[in-house]
Amino acid sequence: MTIYSIDQILPNAPSAFLPFALTDVLTAYAGSERQAFCHFWQLPDTLILGMKDTRIPHLKAALSEVEKAAFRPVIRNSGGLGVINDRGILNVSLIFPKDLAATTDAAYEEMQALLQLAFPEQQIAAYEITHSYCPGTFDLSIGGKKIAGTAQRRIKEGVAVMMYLSVNGDQHARGELVRRFYQAGLRSAFGTNGYPAVDPETMTTLSEVFGRDFTIEEVCERLKHALHVLNNEPVLPLDLDEWLTAKEQSEALAVRLTSMAQRNESLKEVTDANPL
Repeated sequence: MTIYSIDQILPNAPSAFLPFALTDVLTAYAGSERQAFCHFWQLPDTLILGMKDTRIPHLKAALSEVEKAAFRPVIRNSGGLGVINDRGILNVSLIFPKDLAATTDAAYEEMQALLQLAFPEQQIAAYEITHSYCPGTFDLSIGGKKIAGTAQRRIKEGVAVMMYLSVNGDQHARGELVRRFYQAGLRSAFGTNGYPAVDPETMTTLSEVFGRDFTIEEVCERLKHALHVLNNEPVLPLDLDEWLTAKEQSEALAVRLTSMAQRNESLKEVTDANPL
């Protein structure tokens, strides 16, 4: 099947809620209509939180660290823990009918295979990098240092495999910010109760590993080419606004956006930060 590519990278980044709402709309559509999508997106200077992050004992103090760094918080609608987004981070969502990857592991392996084919110069491993932020079984690493984290969301007959990929920029500073968030929010309980004791040295970027500067655009093109080779199918650009209208998905997106806004109401109770 044809794979449609949606590009929402800086400076044309979406609102903070849109990528998460859109993922749900595309995933449901992929399952019912047997369509595949690849969504590339970025957010400027954002700490994306999991629901578990909102339950840390001293959330206001933790969010103060985010604000002091001039970042904004947003709560996503999938599992996992906090991750940084900025102009050096690329988010990639592979969205397809779930029968193409019947198990959770099989879906994650699709993302690992895609990244490996896009960057054959290095061996990309999949295992948990314990002291990274948002650690998980399918962390993707090179030489023992994490370059990407993955998550997964299944809606009816569709599946979305999501990856944040550290392309360039100061990964150490990203790790320090997440570390300060948890230190302020957990105090003496830092590193316990399922929250990572973040060590910035456990993570790196593609540019650092390769010893050359990768642009976001270059990485997108590598991934699109790899997606074409892996699936032997064309990867075509999609005009999102036209698609939403033609497929009568605008209302579904509006419902998901409202859900995201409601999910983020809890932030207003502890801070004046506005995720929009």
